[in-house]
Amino acid sequence: MNLNNKTTMATYKKRGGKPSTKTEKETSIEDGSTTAEVFNTLDESASRTEEWVIKNQKYIFIIVGLAAVLVLGFLGFDKFIQEPKESVATNDMFQSQQYFDQAVNGASKDSLFTLALNGADGKYGFLDIAEVYSGTKAGNLSNYYAGMAYLNMKDYTNAVTYLNAFSSEDDVLGPIAKGGIGDAFVQLEQLEDAYDYYVQAAQLKSNDYTTPMYLYKAGVIGLKLGNNSKALGFFNQIKSDFPDSTEAKDIDVFIGKAEATIN
Repeated sequence: MNLNNKTTMATYKKRGGKPSTKTEKETSIEDGSTTAEVFNTLDESASRTEEWVIKNQKYIFIIVGLAAVLVLGFLGFDKFIQEPKESVATNDMFQSQQYFDQAVNGASKDSLFTLALNGADGKYGFLDIAEVYSGTKAGNLSNYYAGMAYLNMKDYTNAVTYLNAFSSEDDVLGPIAKGGIGDAFVQLEQLEDAYDYYVQAAQLKSNDYTTPMYLYKAGVIGLKLGNNSKALGFFNQIKSDFPDSTEAKDIDVFIGKAEATIN
């Protein structure tokens, strides 16, 4: 069938008229024959599908049933198990956060960090929340707080352990956790590990606070390790991309040191 015939037939259907000329009648018959073939093909295909369904309906019902169980199971887990756990964990974490904030901002730091880690007054601390409520947001965040508490208490091995267990897409918390691991490795005198984590922290998310801070730390440790070209690159990036940052104030001094070691 040619394109012109298709156009003619379309016009008939649109106007609701009947073919009057011989050519139009032939076109109508031809189109009718083609349409019949199409419907026959669809009928045959439908029949084959119905036969397959009849033969395999037992297995189809099993598959559909399993899928329904999985979906309902997931929804039930999320609503009746995960959500209550999240609520209880968040409630317990509130008190530990208070201890943590008091430790950061006041005196008696170690005792307050210890309370934050171990809990008090019948409430879980960060350590128990991270373990008992693992898989919840509160459990994940408790890893961060525990790691930072250990870092402040100079327990650097545990700081690395808990900060490594924390994961976040947050623009600030994610880099700070990586940078905290770098800080711990510096204190453990594992400078190559510290350097790697500082680089990760600088590259994880770009913002005006954490990025220049960890570029600077990566540069300083890079110089100590002899990675002078890399260090120079970090310092130059601070100067060009973050000129208003605290790290940029004396960055020319470090650029000079790096250039001197290369030349």
